[in-house]
Amino acid sequence: MKHSLMAVALLGAFAAGTVQAQTAVQIYGTVDAGIIKRSGQTLNIGKRASNTLGFKGTEELGNGLKALFQLEMRYEPDTGTNEIGANGTQRPLFQGQSRVGLQGDFGMVRIGRGLTPLHETIGAFDPFHASPSPAGFWTDLSVAGYTSQPLDVAGYSNNRFSNAVWYNSPLQSGFQVNAAVATKENSGGPAVVGRGTAAAPQYPAGAEASANPFSITGTYNNGPAAFMAGYERNAIESKIWSIGASLAATPELKLMGTYSKQDQEHSRIANANTTAWVLGANYTMGPGKLLAGYGQKDVDGLQKVKQFSLGYEYSLSKRTYLYVDASRKKGTTAIPSTVNHYDVGVNHSF
Repeated sequence: MKHSLMAVALLGAFAAGTVQAQTAVQIYGTVDAGIIKRSGQTLNIGKRASNTLGFKGTEELGNGLKALFQLEMRYEPDTGTNEIGANGTQRPLFQGQSRVGLQGDFGMVRIGRGLTPLHETIGAFDPFHASPSPAGFWTDLSVAGYTSQPLDVAGYSNNRFSNAVWYNSPLQSGFQVNAAVATKENSGGPAVVGRGTAAAPQYPAGAEASANPFSITGTYNNGPAAFMAGYERNAIESKIWSIGASLAATPELKLMGTYSKQDQEHSRIANANTTAWVLGANYTMGPGKLLAGYGQKDVDGLQKVKQFSLGYEYSLSKRTYLYVDASRKKGTTAIPSTVNHYDVGVNHSF
């Protein structure tokens, strides 16, 4: 009997060890909640960063090859519901990303939905570390107000491709190439009038892309300096190119900047070009970090937006920090045209 029990125990341990050696799955996420006040709005509970719950894993296939996957959902911290878009639309379950692929000496190939290389790369040069908060610059000024998926359902995020294939090259002496191309599939989005009319829009509701969307970036990161250059074309053939740089001037001080230009000539009769630039800095003081940035966006002379933002983060641990932000944006087309934004909250990652 003892021998039988020992054999079963050894067999179980061997099986568990084999699974562990071949497959690794991680559950991760972020919980961010704060108190927010904006011009023209009442005090409300909201977020500074996206709240996420994700699952990612790898499986060793041998000879340096591995399979990988990542599923990431977004939710609202104050209600527990799926993330809500700008127009009140509830976004899909795995809004963040849903990709599967292979990785080896050739680099990494993935298929599904996720951030485009342009957005993923330029976010690293934002002084508010790619936070979607209005106090940050990534979702508006850093990318000149460009959207990667104009034919997706209204309210879905503007910085992802669905139905796409990604490739990331191996890192060589600090250099890397990142690319993605999407299909022309109908995504169920609203009509885009463009160069047409309300009765006969250039892209009717549910239209397919007129060209395959694609995105490509090149990055260099080796030592205190980092650089990026990127180009992207979306489903209605709007185009954008961006450059960015950062420098760790001292161990405490990091400087960064971006410049972007968007061309919407394919879907606009006039005023098709938008330019934007952002300069920022992060300064670390013990457990605290100061974030600062200033940027401008010029919509072909019709509209000039200016934004100045200050933020402070205080780390309570490696995974938890308190934050407070204040920003002022002038020249928006909304009413009021000058918007002040204030927030204070806590962010915890797991």
